[in-house]
Amino acid sequence: MIQLSIKGALGCSLLTMFAPAGTIAQKLPDKPNILIIITDQQSSESLSYNIGNKHLNTPNMDYLAKHGISFTNAYCANPLSVPSRSSMFTGRYPHELGIQTNDEKKIDPKEFPTFGKIFEKAGYETGYVGKWHLPFDIKDTESQGFHYTKNNKSNGVDSLIPGSAIKFLKTRRDKPFLLVASFVNPHNICEWARGQNLPDGNVGKPPSADQCPPLRLNHAVSRNETDIMQTLRESYQASSLFPVSGFSDKKWRQYIWTYYRMIEKVDGGIGKILSALRESGLDKNTIIIFLSDHGDCQGAHLWNQKTVFFEEASKVPFIISFYGLKAGKSEYLVQTGIDLMPTLCDLAGIILKRQLPGISLKQIITTGSSNLNREYIVVSDKPVQGDTVNGYKPQPEGRMLRNKKFKYWIYSEGKQRETLYDLVNDPGEMVNLSMDPKFKSELENCRKELTEWAEKYTDPFIRYMLK
Repeated sequence: MIQLSIKGALGCSLLTMFAPAGTIAQKLPDKPNILIIITDQQSSESLSYNIGNKHLNTPNMDYLAKHGISFTNAYCANPLSVPSRSSMFTGRYPHELGIQTNDEKKIDPKEFPTFGKIFEKAGYETGYVGKWHLPFDIKDTESQGFHYTKNNKSNGVDSLIPGSAIKFLKTRRDKPFLLVASFVNPHNICEWARGQNLPDGNVGKPPSADQCPPLRLNHAVSRNETDIMQTLRESYQASSLFPVSGFSDKKWRQYIWTYYRMIEKVDGGIGKILSALRESGLDKNTIIIFLSDHGDCQGAHLWNQKTVFFEEASKVPFIISFYGLKAGKSEYLVQTGIDLMPTLCDLAGIILKRQLPGISLKQIITTGSSNLNREYIVVSDKPVQGDTVNGYKPQPEGRMLRNKKFKYWIYSEGKQRETLYDLVNDPGEMVNLSMDPKFKSELENCRKELTEWAEKYTDPFIRYMLK
């Protein structure tokens, strides 16, 4: 069981990032309220704050970015809902939880308590509205820790979330609160690609392709792509879940247009919650965390949806916003699955007695720098949703390592199992360098780092590592 205590007084000042040393933006309260806003399947750059408003307009997400710290190198724990969310809410790696896919497995809340339970024990009133998709019994509030739960279906709930969140916010209380508002969209892009009805409401018919956003610059397949990635793409495109093999360039552009409309729809819901927060006066005492569980490829390398390690699927928006805090950006490597819980607890003055693998980002938020030198982060996946192709159904397990310059991944299946990208010079991941002798030392260094990580965190995937 995790033991915890509340610090007598947090008492630290919140410094604006990139502001002159000693400039105080806002003093952090002893017990701040916490509001966590989660979207489903939103890629890191998909805010108008990042790409401009020619094709996408997200004023409420932009507001958070303009009043907070945006982590521009934040990655999910696994580019799939259940393993990503499980990691976020427990602070543990997916392999520690034994969850790498969207199966129905439940985990022991005593062994892996949620941050909802931790905050409840620390004297917070806790709430969760919207999509659940966690390996805990939503009805067992005593074990999962969230006592106000509403609209916890996997689809068709987005229109109800603002009202349920506002009801929680307007409840008079003497305690601080922790509230999670978990939206479904833009996940409905999956149904749109299949030609199905959209569970959370229509977003309009796409205009002609020339009026839609352009194709992504990395729409083509990467050069020197490995056989396992080729096989996975064929397997997924053969599945009814990923019916995009016949998409024309025009169709892909309409896909992106629709995806942006779904993000805008969520943005409107977020705006209602933020307005209620301001009207109640709670905004001056509330830390807001905005992130997504994973991204969407949007046609990058001819992929839609998630499950793969490409930037569009594994890199996510991650913003921490607080009243009076000026906008800033941090390039610090973040893994949201393991870093969210220690950051939340540190900001709230909750001391965790059990060692967790992640780190608190509070120092970066408060000073704009960190003496914690993180060389790399690790992400996992296990793509199992494809169909059998040529008598073979790929179900490889994979690990991705992202260091300050390179991204490396390796799978348990395939003749060519390794991929290496230079993200500084090739941010679109268009050339796999793993077989280029000029990058032998960089490849070996990534192997070394991943093996080191696997040994440190007792990851059984070590047996697939190259020696």
